[in-house]
Amino acid sequence: MARYNPVELILKKRDGYCLDESEVSFFIKGFLDGTIADYQMSALLMSCFFQGLNLTETKAFTKSYIESGESLQFDPSLPVADKHSTGGVGDKISIMLAPIAAALGLYVPMISGRGLGHTGGTLDKLETIPGFQTAYEMQELYDLVMKHGYALVGQSDALVPADKRIYALRDVTATVENPGLITASIMSKKIAEGAKYLVIDLKVGSGAFMPNLTRAQELAQSLVETGRSFGQKVRVIFTNMNSPLGRAVGNAIETAEAIEYLKGNYLPDTYAITTKLVSQMLLMAGMYSDESQAVTAIDEVVANGKALAKFEEIIIAQNGDPRVLDDYSLLGTAKYEIPVKAPASGWIAQIDSRAIGYALVRIKAGRMKVTDSLDAGAGAYLERKIGDEVREGEVIGTILSNDERAGQAAASAVADAYKISPEPAPAQEIILGMYP
Repeated sequence: MARYNPVELILKKRDGYCLDESEVSFFIKGFLDGTIADYQMSALLMSCFFQGLNLTETKAFTKSYIESGESLQFDPSLPVADKHSTGGVGDKISIMLAPIAAALGLYVPMISGRGLGHTGGTLDKLETIPGFQTAYEMQELYDLVMKHGYALVGQSDALVPADKRIYALRDVTATVENPGLITASIMSKKIAEGAKYLVIDLKVGSGAFMPNLTRAQELAQSLVETGRSFGQKVRVIFTNMNSPLGRAVGNAIETAEAIEYLKGNYLPDTYAITTKLVSQMLLMAGMYSDESQAVTAIDEVVANGKALAKFEEIIIAQNGDPRVLDDYSLLGTAKYEIPVKAPASGWIAQIDSRAIGYALVRIKAGRMKVTDSLDAGAGAYLERKIGDEVREGEVIGTILSNDERAGQAAASAVADAYKISPEPAPAQEIILGMYP
């Protein structure tokens, strides 16, 4: 491998020049083997953040991430598909989507993460199921997918370890929100896990890191083009994150809400997103040629119980307690229920979803640091959406907490996240668009 001076590469990127594949590979390998220091990688990341990455550089980062660890190879004839979400408050979509997709014949090697910054991630929600195991080696993940059609696991140490280490640096050096670096982080994992078809739920709005559709479309193009260069078909769905998703926000109650969904008890927003994402996975894999046919098939596997049975199957396969399907108290409970009251009369014009997420960190429904502990039973039921009419003092939600004082503070903060207008406010679309 070519030898370079790390300082010269940092200077090159800082001054707006592009790095080639061998330069990116040298820098990442040097960081992993310890010959390039954390502070030098941090300097390069900041240079990338301000100067941006072109498609060639993004592909180089993605390739180096993949080559830093192991990759899965499925039979090319199998419809291996996955979904990625950029995260949001109340986002429990993966827990419904994966068993539905598997029940329809897709193979889904779903690798999920933990939550940082507000409510828990998919792994945190799944681990409210007593005994449910999420730590598996790559071969074990492959075996689960081949036997059950899907798996719900965490990232193993062997999967793109470069991204894991570099993301930890990005998180503490304010270099996360860069389209090229985000693309390399997302796509390297999804390519290395062997998915041929990928649908991305790209959140836009107050509870997302993409504040508007223009910025989201820039990231979508980067994701699609990078996937294409590695032979992966990618479709991006833009979804509204101006309101928390569903009714439940919190690890145990979101898992319960997902189970209710698989029993056919839908909520409008989670139904719209789940159905759109699964239908696009099916269409990309060539299993249906028409979206309406795909939607009908999705509805059928929920109505006939096959999707719920698929979820029970993976709970058992991953050492979880299937009794949770009928007894949600096994997931986690809260001692106190504290009402959230409307701060004024009128119509809900705006909800600061991010503020709600941070408010719930106070009751341990989410974490600010990786080492923070979670309270599985903590969370909130939030009944109202943008466009709803409310009266001052009306109960619009409930905080669930095992700490009464923290729960009261969270209830106050959540109430402050609702902006009430004296004029009617229109309800908002859930699906904002698609690329390509």
